[in-house]
This record gives sequence, C-alpha cells and structure tokens, in this order.
Amino acid sequence: MLNKIILASKSRVRKDILDKNNIECIVEPSNVDESLVKKSLLKEQASSEIISKNLAELKANKVSIRKTDEIVLGADSVIDLEGELISKPESREEAIKILKKMNGKSHFLISSVCISKNGSMIWNYTDKAKLTMKNFTDEELKTYLSKISDEALYAYNVYQIEGEGRNLFVNIEGDEDTIMGLPIKKIKEYLSSLR
Repeated sequence: MLNKIILASKSRVRKDILDKNNIECIVEPSNVDESLVKKSLLKEQASSEIISKNLAELKANKVSIRKTDEIVLGADSVIDLEGELISKPESREEAIKILKKMNGKSHFLISSVCISKNGSMIWNYTDKAKLTMKNFTDEELKTYLSKISDEALYAYNVYQIEGEGRNLFVNIEGDEDTIMGLPIKKIKEYLSSLR
C-alpha cells in the first residue's frame, strides 16, 4: 500500500485517523474559501453530496497543482438537515441556533474524499451517515456547548462524535470514520491498489 500522502486539510481529527492507520502524511492546507463555493453550488441547487464532493475535489486539486507527482487527499463533510445545508458556526450564538434546529431530529452527515495527482482527481468516494439527536432543553444544549473549546467548535461543526458530541444522539447509523470526516476503509482500499 502506498503509505505517504499529502493531506490538503488542517483537520487534526483527519490527521489522527491517517496516523492510526499507518498512513504517513504531510499536512498542506488548501485554504479554499468554502463559503463562496457553497453559495455558488446552492444557487445551482446542487445536492449536499455534490457540494461535499466538489469541495473535497477542489481542495485536493488546489494542493496537487503545486505538488508534482504527489498523491494529495482532500476531504469535506457537510450536514444535511431535511434538505438544508448546515455550515460550521461562526459564533457561539450561531452554534446554539444550529443545535436547537437539529434538536430531536435526524440529519445526514456526508463526507467526501478525493485523491488528486498533478492537479486532477484520480479517485473519489462519498459516504453518508444518519444521526438522530435526542430532545434537549435549551439549558442542556448551552451546558453542552460550554464544554466545547472554540477551536473544536469552529473547526469541526457543532458536535464531535469522538468526544462530548456522542452524548447528543439517540441513534447513529453509519461508519464512525465517515462521521469524523474520513472514510478510511475505502481510502486504504484505493491506496492499496496503487502499489
């Protein structure tokens, strides 16, 4: 298996997943302006899956153009709540609004990964998980948020399934690595084929 890649993301969780799976990576964030891309795709009525895939591809390709003959992995995760795309909060006030909106409901978390070489996508995969949130009082949601650091909140959306976030859900259907933003089994299968 090819075990050295470039990760076009500054996500600590994604890097940890690669490390745990003995895939050596160099972190090289793409710094793509996600909000602009999302706005444009939403205008075209693109599905959450298409938005996630396009962002992953854009990130991988952007870094891949600069890194000749290197394998670059881009990834993106979005939340789809009843057809509405939920983006990362930009403030704690926004985070509480998002949690209230998701309270007691099911949503999909969609994670896409893209591998690029020399500026072009050579492989991609999209997976989704369904999460159903418990019913909470506003106070309980505020207490939950008070336990989450700013860095975690703004980097990883309103919940972290590997930490406190697990307690928010009554039911989780799907691959845990997908929920954390990196469907690693499929990535390993593809990297194995690159011997």
